[in-house]
Amino acid sequence: MAGRLEGTVALVTGASSGIGEATAVALAAEGAKLAIAARRRDRLVQVVERIGDDDILVVETDITDEDAARAVVADTVREFGRLDTLVNNAGVMLLGPIVDAPVEEWRRMVELNLLALLYTTHAALPHLLEAAERDPRRVADVVNVSSVAGRVAREGRGVYNATKFGVVAFSESLRQEVTRRHVRVSVVEPGAVMTELATHNRPEIIEGMRATFGQMEMMRAEDIAESIVFTVTRPRHVAVNEILIRPTEQDS
Repeated sequence: MAGRLEGTVALVTGASSGIGEATAVALAAEGAKLAIAARRRDRLVQVVERIGDDDILVVETDITDEDAARAVVADTVREFGRLDTLVNNAGVMLLGPIVDAPVEEWRRMVELNLLALLYTTHAALPHLLEAAERDPRRVADVVNVSSVAGRVAREGRGVYNATKFGVVAFSESLRQEVTRRHVRVSVVEPGAVMTELATHNRPEIIEGMRATFGQMEMMRAEDIAESIVFTVTRPRHVAVNEILIRPTEQDS
């Protein structure tokens, strides 16, 4: 039986681990041709091996560079002839107080969580708009992976909150702009997920996170990937604009 995304092409950023990897695997299972992008080529190759399909475009890149972000999109279209689905998953979460914070951490989050997403989306939009007018589905999708932190600001997360609030605001504005042209824009906002995301923090921040989430049964990356696949496989007349998904035990 053919997958629901047969004949379409998907680009996933931050695909070398976690939610990005799980999403790439899930989209491939639905029949989409894949381009996967991240900084770690060795991990991307492992994703290809896991999927078991040699016809996957692997792009080792840093999409915080605008030219690199545009090249990822151009390479995808050159390889497969179209682009139907963009999953902006690449991101970093560096928590801690605002007072005396290492400003370089702020810069990293703004550049990757927000600017890289803007660059990639801007480059992809002409191709997505074209795909939305073509068979087999005559609809295209942008899925932006935000966070619970894009809905509720909390102490110790100020700049991470700012970047994720920005993703949500940008997504809603873009949705209003292109939805009548059958490009759907969706935001997925996960709570606590077992990925590498937290490991990029300073040791004292990691200890605090363990105290908060250590006993909680957290979500798996596959749980979020399932939500993304649900979003992009809806019929042409259905748009899932926003999914907030938390572990059952997470109360905030």
